[in-house]
Amino acid sequence: MIPLHDDIPSPRVPVVNYALIVLNVVAFLHELTLGPAIEAFFRQWAVVPREVTTAWLQLTHGVIQTDVWLTVLTAMFLHGGWLHLLGNMLSLWIFGDNVEGRLGHVGFLLFYLFAGAVATLLQVAVNPMSTIPNLGASGAIAGVLGCYLILFPDARVLTLVPLGFFLTTIRIWAWIYLVLWFAIQAVQGVSMLAPARADVGGVAWWAHIGGFVVGIAVGVASRATRRPPPRNPYADRWYSNR
Repeated sequence: MIPLHDDIPSPRVPVVNYALIVLNVVAFLHELTLGPAIEAFFRQWAVVPREVTTAWLQLTHGVIQTDVWLTVLTAMFLHGGWLHLLGNMLSLWIFGDNVEGRLGHVGFLLFYLFAGAVATLLQVAVNPMSTIPNLGASGAIAGVLGCYLILFPDARVLTLVPLGFFLTTIRIWAWIYLVLWFAIQAVQGVSMLAPARADVGGVAWWAHIGGFVVGIAVGVASRATRRPPPRNPYADRWYSNR
């Protein structure tokens, strides 16, 4: 299922969410100009788990490898292809504005970066000696999804569903969509714990799991002091038969 939009209006202009999307797109367009140098670029700016593990051991001896720790941040703005980028940005566009509206501009930015960092470090912890660069905004966006699940469980999400050669749209509760999404991440993450699959490229499932859990925790803390926003009754009028 591909989410298209939700029915919760944002209470403020989500300037941070827009800025994050722009930064991700600009970074990807820069990647497209690198040609054969892209591999070296990823090794410099993406997270290489083995290097982070080494940097952690050095940190315990008082040595700070700033360049390695910086990649935990920069890797969040890199993507491995158009589908990777577009999928992440679509989710951020749909769910990020409402989370920013609840947390505030500064709060949302700090939360996004924190969720992404925790997500990356969990992925490193699961496979600490991997030499394959990890990159993408997926962990941070998973945090946004987890937070959205707690803050707006009763929202409706219009989703595009392929039925063979045909496409249709359905509205489902946000909590159903997000719980199913997390269940897929959890199943895939557990399957990647097998030794034979430990150091292969692909989706960083544990980063998704870690980010989502951080988002849930932040959502619980925020929901304790806030009232739910009104739903927009006109959000789906463009496709309704009524």
